[in-house]
Amino acid sequence: MKKEYFIGVDVGGTKVAAGLVNATGRIFHAARVPMAASNAASGLASVTSAIDAVRAAADPKAVISGIGICAPGPLDPQTGIVVNPPNLPGWRDFPLADLVSQAYRLPVRVDNDGNAAALAESLWGAGRGYRNVFCATIGTGIGTGIVFDHRIYHGRTGAAAEGGHMTIDYRGPRCACGKLGCIEALASGPAIARRASEKIAAGQSSTILKQAGGHLDRITSEMVGRAYAEGDLLAKELLQETAMFFTVWLGNIVDLLEPDVIIVGGGVASMLQPFFGEICDRLPSWCVNSRCQEIPLVTAHYGTDAGIAGGAALCRETSSTLQEKHK
Repeated sequence: MKKEYFIGVDVGGTKVAAGLVNATGRIFHAARVPMAASNAASGLASVTSAIDAVRAAADPKAVISGIGICAPGPLDPQTGIVVNPPNLPGWRDFPLADLVSQAYRLPVRVDNDGNAAALAESLWGAGRGYRNVFCATIGTGIGTGIVFDHRIYHGRTGAAAEGGHMTIDYRGPRCACGKLGCIEALASGPAIARRASEKIAAGQSSTILKQAGGHLDRITSEMVGRAYAEGDLLAKELLQETAMFFTVWLGNIVDLLEPDVIIVGGGVASMLQPFFGEICDRLPSWCVNSRCQEIPLVTAHYGTDAGIAGGAALCRETSSTLQEKHK
């Protein structure tokens, strides 16, 4: 009996990663190529180059049932059209799914990375065994995904699950999306770095500034994490504040969705892991759900390969339907 595989593709502003993924979520033959985003054709060529590298490394007898692509939004997951990604200006109203499908004669699914990562975690990762999953990836931004009964919740037009842009302080800093006080503007990596710079500029001492060579504008959240590991008091204060923002936000998420599990991944999530107990202890003060502490808060299974696994999971979700469509 031949084994079924999927190709998962993660498209970013500077690179394209792809990998061969089996039906249990194991990744084989990962490849990464630079993203040439100068125009639509060169961007597509980067995607096919990554796919070709994976196919070349795979066993010729492997049965590849589909290709799933995590692409930058906004996009339409129903049509596979990338609408207007800020980091890929050549892809305005770009029919990515159709073009890749024509090139390889395979069914292709396209979705954003937050949705896809949540699906991969639900099928194969930290959410395996749970029906309803909420997943957040906290790094440069905060991407989220909602999975009900192993299917992504897209909303009416495919734009649902933008949990990173939920406001928790309407007087807070302006987010890149234009809103005030989004959780992304308060708890993402750049937000932590900004708060560190502000506190040091206001007179608080910290080893963070030494790491940045004395330049406030060079401070990063990674520096805050290293300083915390070394016992720096300001770094601890910053991460405790971030954990508090995260607690308030999760209280809203639980009240709205009441998922079976909350999964968090990304670089900032790793820094917050020592505060998970504190977050869970405080959650009842920010949630009307009296059973909120029964919901596990866990780290994601997939790390930097979340996009590859997520792309493959998009195919795994409806592989039988897609195969029927392309007969």
